[in-house]
Amino acid sequence: MSLEEGKKIYFASDVHLGAAGIKDKRAHEKRFVNWLDSIKDTAGEIYLMGDIFDFWFEYKRVVPRGYTRLLGKLSELTDQGIPVHFFCGNHDLWAFDYLSSECGVKLYHHPVVKRIGGKTFYLAHGDGLGSYDQKYNLLKILFTSRFMQWCFARLHPNFGIGWATSWSTSSRKKNMKYGGPDYLGDDKEWLVLHAKDEIKKNHIDYFVFGHRHLVKVVEVAPNSHVFHLGDWIQHFSYAEFDGETLELKFSKK
Repeated sequence: MSLEEGKKIYFASDVHLGAAGIKDKRAHEKRFVNWLDSIKDTAGEIYLMGDIFDFWFEYKRVVPRGYTRLLGKLSELTDQGIPVHFFCGNHDLWAFDYLSSECGVKLYHHPVVKRIGGKTFYLAHGDGLGSYDQKYNLLKILFTSRFMQWCFARLHPNFGIGWATSWSTSSRKKNMKYGGPDYLGDDKEWLVLHAKDEIKKNHIDYFVFGHRHLVKVVEVAPNSHVFHLGDWIQHFSYAEFDGETLELKFSKK
């Protein structure tokens, strides 16, 4: 796709709305929604790259409490004709059709490779790519099974969401323990290793990942870079593409 003059593409990830460790959850949500509002006049497309919610499960007839400001803003953006792409992360992989049918976003459960403004993008949240984390890959198979989802839906929401929120908090702490806020090096970072595997097959200009909560750009080959988008817990960071160059930026309050 080509960009209209004056339009930009925006990427953000790892907002973790509703996370237990966030003291003022309403202010946290408002800050992200205010950023979405601030870019709507220049946005050609918006890519939300996973873990926007700290936990999300779509019951057939129940909408999880909270997130009304975000859901309303997403609906407003798509009603205005701005494409919003939602990549499911490991914390919100149980998104099914609510966000697409009610809010108009385009939902993805797998990596996507696409051309934008003459550049090739590899887009994914970043969890379970390649064979570098086999334990998580097995767990993901379990959690994405239709039977597992059916069983969870049978639980009362008060219990199910309460238990899952506790598990989600534990999972996030475990992921941070794996690498924490520090970059482990080109030979140990799984997303960098996965990117190097992918460029052996086809040239990719930009790999755009969330998941690791790092704000960092890594060159993996000539004219090929991995962009770690950071998060909206500590960094309040995002990436902006103007049709020629992808750049990491930070939101102001």
